[in-house]
Amino acid sequence: MAKFSLLITVFLLLNVDAFSQQGIIRGRVSDAISNEAISFATITLQNQTTKGTKSDSLGNFEIGELNPGLYNLVVSFVGYKKKTIFEIAVDNSKPTFVEILLEQSTVSMKQVSVNAKIRKDKTEESPLSLRTIGVNEIQRNPGGNRDISKVIQSLPGAGSSVGFRNDIIIRGGGPSENRFYLDGIEIPNLNHFATQGANGGPVGILNVDFLQDVAYYSGSFPANRGNTLSSVFDFKMKNPRSDGWHGAFTLGSSDVALRAEGPLSSKSGLMLSVRRSYLKLLFSALELPFLPTYNDVQVKYKLKINDKNELSFIMLGAYDVAVLNTANNETETQKYILGSLPEQTQWNYTTGVVYKHYKPNSFQTLVLSRNMFDNYAFKYPGNDRSKAMSLQYKSQEIENKIRFENTIRKSTWKINYGAGIEYVKYNNKTYNILSLPNGVVDTIDYSSAIDFVKYGAFGQVSKSFFNENLSTSLGIRMDGNSFSKNMSNPLKQLSPRFSASYKVSPVFNINFNTGLYYQTPAYTMLGFKDSSNVYINRENNLPFIQCAHLVGGIEYSRENNLRFTVEGFYKDYKNYPQSAQRGISLANAGGDFGVVGNEAVNANSFGRAYGLEFFAQQKLYKGFYGLMSVTVFRSEFSNANTQSLAASNWDQRFIVNLTAGKKIKRSWELGAKFRLSGGRPYTPYDTNLSSVTYIWDVAQQGQFDYSRVNQSRLPINHQLDIRIDKKYYFKKWNLNVFLDIQNVYGFAAKEQDILTVQRDANGTALIDQNAIMPPRYQMQYLGNTNGTILPTIGLIVEY
Repeated sequence: MAKFSLLITVFLLLNVDAFSQQGIIRGRVSDAISNEAISFATITLQNQTTKGTKSDSLGNFEIGELNPGLYNLVVSFVGYKKKTIFEIAVDNSKPTFVEILLEQSTVSMKQVSVNAKIRKDKTEESPLSLRTIGVNEIQRNPGGNRDISKVIQSLPGAGSSVGFRNDIIIRGGGPSENRFYLDGIEIPNLNHFATQGANGGPVGILNVDFLQDVAYYSGSFPANRGNTLSSVFDFKMKNPRSDGWHGAFTLGSSDVALRAEGPLSSKSGLMLSVRRSYLKLLFSALELPFLPTYNDVQVKYKLKINDKNELSFIMLGAYDVAVLNTANNETETQKYILGSLPEQTQWNYTTGVVYKHYKPNSFQTLVLSRNMFDNYAFKYPGNDRSKAMSLQYKSQEIENKIRFENTIRKSTWKINYGAGIEYVKYNNKTYNILSLPNGVVDTIDYSSAIDFVKYGAFGQVSKSFFNENLSTSLGIRMDGNSFSKNMSNPLKQLSPRFSASYKVSPVFNINFNTGLYYQTPAYTMLGFKDSSNVYINRENNLPFIQCAHLVGGIEYSRENNLRFTVEGFYKDYKNYPQSAQRGISLANAGGDFGVVGNEAVNANSFGRAYGLEFFAQQKLYKGFYGLMSVTVFRSEFSNANTQSLAASNWDQRFIVNLTAGKKIKRSWELGAKFRLSGGRPYTPYDTNLSSVTYIWDVAQQGQFDYSRVNQSRLPINHQLDIRIDKKYYFKKWNLNVFLDIQNVYGFAAKEQDILTVQRDANGTALIDQNAIMPPRYQMQYLGNTNGTILPTIGLIVEY
């Protein structure tokens, strides 16, 4: 209570009339294809038609005398589709700059005025299964902690794992099936402490303050985005400011961050952010058995050579360390975690250059990038460093990429085509003493190094008919690599896709998409060596993973920024990797820390995911915003012991999300988010096998009974988060103070119970005196729940 009283006192003390001057929106209106300035475009504030202006001969505009807050801009010009830009943040300390790209329209002026009033999250290539999220929606999301991975979990089709993780589970697919792009550059890791081979982790890397918006595809992938089965995230960054240097300081619940941006010359600018966590101090004070620390940096340099040529440089990097807090080993749970959890150091970076050249009816994009991921983990038996390690894992993934695209628009036609090539290097040094499912203790000891080339080409043609009431898009891509003969022929991975959208009325659409998608198996699989020092997964002719999508839906939109969609989806998986030793599909892996795929596998698993999504969204309108999504689905995969389908780890059956907020007077904002989901299935432990002394001494954790894969299920879980923001605007700086409370009513989400040994007062494991050979320990189950009330008091200072 003392913390809440202190926060209220701070709010009251600062609740003064801090307005010193009014805000300004500046921007530029240009053609989305040619980048040519659009003169005399009309720019108005939504619901304030008397407050507006027109762009000048260079496409520039300015709207002044605005009170600080959020505004929606409506932009229109003859021959172009009207566009609404939502939630533009205005403050006193500096002008807000907006770049507006308008798409040409071929319909009559009368049709344009009627149809284009409705904002749609869609493109010709992706008329459904696409959601666009603005930066303000990310920043204010209750319980989101300004983390895009957590915010995504509020959208239809998006599930998550319980606990301190950001695993992105889209329409029943695993966390390894997603791809991420930042300004067109692929970033392989979105989270700190990433699970190698699966992309999940507890904390996001991206600084959301540098984002303009995020396009989230849960299906209907455009042909220029490959190597994915479940989702694509396109993160678009803002451009650096050109009117002077500005920055911000952020203090949150787990980290501190600094950012700055400004011009370097009349044609170039720079954005830079750095962040460091202080979780190690907090976890130590809370006497938790592990102590994580994460750091990240993000950079963007933009050079506008002239109106027809521009160059961007992007850099994103992270450095993470997790050590054990061996001093806190009093409780049974602490002892279990200390005994089973390894220590870890990770670092990764992505750098890239994007060059764009604009022509009257087209633009060309050239992308060069490099990314590297380094993962080191180790474990000493009993955490005694005087002993030889029982685990030492060191791995690196390196990708060097080049991609060219050409985008053309002529009348009702839009054409995109291109090609890409990557040079991949992967190395792994593994030493691991472990127990196998058959009860044998084995030692894995190998070093591997592979390199190969990945290549692909794509093309997509889109065309509209009947005054743009019917839009269609046909795309195709093909991918291959030189790792093995089985994957070298790109014609074997021919990936067609087709989309259509029909406008029944100005407010009602019917949408459809089907496609066949392929994904390369994880490098951890390709670089694995067996006991004979053979790349066994190459010898097994491991193919690309395949997934066919079928999606259909309807959409209803209103002029007051209200939108409803209903979509049904079906995903059919083939050639999914399956563990040769455990006999389970690796579609069930990736929801934990560590490494996925560092073992012998085959491609015998198959599966499916299908369901129905309902989505309702009220974009900011008269100070109110809201979102509701309901997903009902099944996710099932085969395993070695049966050809029938069993529930996958991600088969939660249903997910309900409700998010709403209200902006009220004097710059206060209130928001709340409620989440309800079905319990995920899990595989029970084999207590008999786990109790064997030599098995437990090596594994220090329970062994699963793979003859009963996912035959048990956790109960339903739910959570309510709230957030309160108060903003103060001064002449040269702004202050945002916020209170974010996760799990307000303290719901304890049930996780699978922990199987561990019983110990005496000295911490020595107790032998089962009644056991027949082999010798066994006495076992016990510990309750395992996640769910504490987590309040965060934070502040953001901008200047």
